[in-house]
Amino acid sequence: MSRYFSPRIDLFIILSVLILMLSHIITNFIILNMSGSDHDIKSKKTEIFLSARSEELFGRELTEALLLEFEGKNPDLKLVILNGSDKREPAPSPDILFFDEGEISELAASGALLSLESYFNQERNPGNFAANIRFDNPRDVRKTGMDLFTVPLVSFIDLLFYNIELITAAGFDRPPKTREEFLRFAKAVSAGSASGAALGLSSQDRQAVSRDIFSWIWASGGDFWAIDNSHGGQKPVINTRAMIRDIAFLGSLNGEGALAPVSFGVTGGQRLEEFAQGKIALLIASSRAIPRLREKMGDNVFGITTIPDSGYGGKYNLGLCGLYAGISADCEYPDEAWNFLSFLAEQIPHLCAQLYAVPGIVSGFFSGDFNYMQDDPFYSKARDIFESSEIVYGFSKTAGAADYEKIVLEEIREYFDRNLTAEQTAAAIQRRWDDVPVRNR
Repeated sequence: MSRYFSPRIDLFIILSVLILMLSHIITNFIILNMSGSDHDIKSKKTEIFLSARSEELFGRELTEALLLEFEGKNPDLKLVILNGSDKREPAPSPDILFFDEGEISELAASGALLSLESYFNQERNPGNFAANIRFDNPRDVRKTGMDLFTVPLVSFIDLLFYNIELITAAGFDRPPKTREEFLRFAKAVSAGSASGAALGLSSQDRQAVSRDIFSWIWASGGDFWAIDNSHGGQKPVINTRAMIRDIAFLGSLNGEGALAPVSFGVTGGQRLEEFAQGKIALLIASSRAIPRLREKMGDNVFGITTIPDSGYGGKYNLGLCGLYAGISADCEYPDEAWNFLSFLAEQIPHLCAQLYAVPGIVSGFFSGDFNYMQDDPFYSKARDIFESSEIVYGFSKTAGAADYEKIVLEEIREYFDRNLTAEQTAAAIQRRWDDVPVRNR
């Protein structure tokens, strides 16, 4: 038996070895080709680069969640945040830019942004979110040529924040309602270990002039663009009796010891941190700061209210500070970038809820009436302030914005340092504003 089966067993063994060898070769070939296919698929993905400010403005966790959701719906696109870790040469530049109110004018004027007019002119329908947010709205938000370069995502308003413990210790049981009370409260607190009020007028702070100077003018009904006189409506106007009173009030705060020192070397962010530490009693800041202050201070230590007006019966005005997205003028794939901006527009209610934005978005398509504003004492009050106010504009969407605001900053500093009159300061600002070349707004 063994002699009969031996040759057949040997043949079987040889064939088995050959089959195993062939199987191994075929398997490796298949794996290699499949790996190559995966590589080809990955290499075919179009990369869209996002500016690093996306994480700064929206937070890392929210930004990453948005990117994952978008890529899940668009597997042919890969979104990459440029945060300095990319070592490619040459370094890629962002296709999509994220920025706040203070950067719009500079970006548009420098030619850094792609006009989105052709996308906005696409047929508007309920599914075209990014086009729909361009609709005129019941709040009569003024449109300018720069609106064609941006997609507004969320908006905030400036409010007066007050430290309950500090003003109570100074002998007051509520926040100031008038400017006379504001000055009295601030002086009383400043007589102790804290500062009554503070300005953050660093030239490095793009929101400084709007927040700490213009907001006082707006609260009393002022509007630089509302007067159509010898300037023909083409130039902003500040040299009026009402605005001179507003400037004089700022001079009183400075001259009567109501302000923390070093106003021109400190940013609003630094002032906000001082407020959170209990070093400042009264501070104008964005509604965007509410979540941060609640986390650091608790709900019972601070409150929000309107900025006191002059008492002359003007309509309470306020300016908006928004977060925006736009497409770089150098973007290689503008249609793909627009696809992401449209996705972001769909996410506006989610963005507003995550950032607790008040008013959220000012648009005829999105009302801004979100659930988190309903019962929460902070956000419902901020919403009430917004709804009882009129929206006015500084220079964020005006060509030459940096020039106009720099003039104000320089002249207010002269006013504080040299003890000039409010009339002299308003006249000096107006003269210099008139010399700024007229450009399309």
